[in-house]
Amino acid sequence: MPDAMTGPAALAPRLRAVCGADGVVTDPARRRTYESDGITYHSAVPGIVVLPETTGQVAAVVRLCAEHGVPFVPRGSGTGLSGGALPRPDGVLVVTSRMRRVIEVDIPNERAVVQPGVFNLDVTRAAAPHGYHYAPDPSSRQVCSVGGNIAENSGGAHCLKYGFTVNHVTGLEIVTPRGDVVRLGGKAPDAPGYDLIGVFVGSEGTLGIATEITVRLTRAPQRTSTLLAAFPTMDAGGRAVSAIIAAGVLPAAVEMMDALAVEAAEAAVRCGYPEGAGAVLIVELDGAAEDVAAQFEAVTALCRAAGAFAVRAADDPAERARIWKGRRSAFAAVGRISPAYIVQDGVVPRTALGGVLARISELSARSGIRVANVFHAGDGNLHPLVLFDDAEPGAAERAAEVSGAILDLCVEHGGSITGEHGVGVDKACHMPRMFSDDDLATMDLFRRAFDPDGIANPEKVLPTPRLCGERPGVVRGEHPLVASGQAELF
Repeated sequence: MPDAMTGPAALAPRLRAVCGADGVVTDPARRRTYESDGITYHSAVPGIVVLPETTGQVAAVVRLCAEHGVPFVPRGSGTGLSGGALPRPDGVLVVTSRMRRVIEVDIPNERAVVQPGVFNLDVTRAAAPHGYHYAPDPSSRQVCSVGGNIAENSGGAHCLKYGFTVNHVTGLEIVTPRGDVVRLGGKAPDAPGYDLIGVFVGSEGTLGIATEITVRLTRAPQRTSTLLAAFPTMDAGGRAVSAIIAAGVLPAAVEMMDALAVEAAEAAVRCGYPEGAGAVLIVELDGAAEDVAAQFEAVTALCRAAGAFAVRAADDPAERARIWKGRRSAFAAVGRISPAYIVQDGVVPRTALGGVLARISELSARSGIRVANVFHAGDGNLHPLVLFDDAEPGAAERAAEVSGAILDLCVEHGGSITGEHGVGVDKACHMPRMFSDDDLATMDLFRRAFDPDGIANPEKVLPTPRLCGERPGVVRGEHPLVASGQAELF
């Protein structure tokens, strides 16, 4: 850990020389505005905040950190949900929100080149006049940054058909933890050698900072139709999902909300979903007009056969937006029905959804902690919202236990502790539930190939004794190549 002579405060004059006076934040009150990302139960005031505007400035900031052994944490819009951008009181928070330029929209090559602070939806807005869009679409797409999407490998409602962020990135310019500027890939569809782009996307800022991103643009579909179906129970909705996939239909999105999530959405945005629904299913189909029409008819019939008591359809963009309004507001909406909540994120095989949801219901009943379920039903990505009253003694602890038990259920059923929100600090101590000591040591070896000094977003993703306590599965730096200093990539 850096001492007072080499800590972040001591770097302030040199950081101002790099980023300008208005690009360095030292005032305690202003620094507090960066103390957490989208989950506020993890917070820390950063030692100093910098707001670079160019790759050169990012590289210079990181070189200063490396020179003085000061940890740094990259941050985009601060919408993450795993504490991945949690600052360090002894470190520098590198905020890329001023790097918000769409550098190029290259339609002949179906590519866009953007800076990391560009909002996700703004990529589509730039491409839309040319008949294209950017497919990854997290619910926070209006405010989340592409750089943050890169860090967490974000997905969104349409990842069932179109995949995650990693499937749409063809090139990166990155600043390594030593402050070197390196280019990976480019506009070409593929590059020879190891897939370093695939490694970097989803690395949560532990391997460096992306400063320029080349993404694949997707041609806008000829027709998009959205269907909302209301079911008396979650089981009935689940049967409809299984029937749709079994019929060979590949929707762009299949989303489900339970009664508690619908209640919250109605309270927040008055989305007008059918009353009395135990589950609401949103199915979106896109593609050639004739194909969409035939698939829409088939999906409607399958939903009714599974027990849907109400079905609504929308082709018009405004009508489709109204259907999506409740789903896209779901996370924030539960604040209308609960003083506090934990946003969880796990994945199970689609065939295990029914059993896992039933077990979550049992956990909720046994603990007295309500759980609202919102999830990507098509690919088994669960987003249980664990509700509690933080003014009630012991409620927060019970909610945390339920939240952890849900992750255990996901792993038990062959799934994962995260689907698209990342590990960050929130789930680092859960990593041994999925990986052996050898697995974690190998991950650490790879991480140190990029970051031999351990200053890039430390104590995120991999468990550490300080965070998790001395116990099996907490492994850091034990690989012989790490010990010998040979594990360096750049």
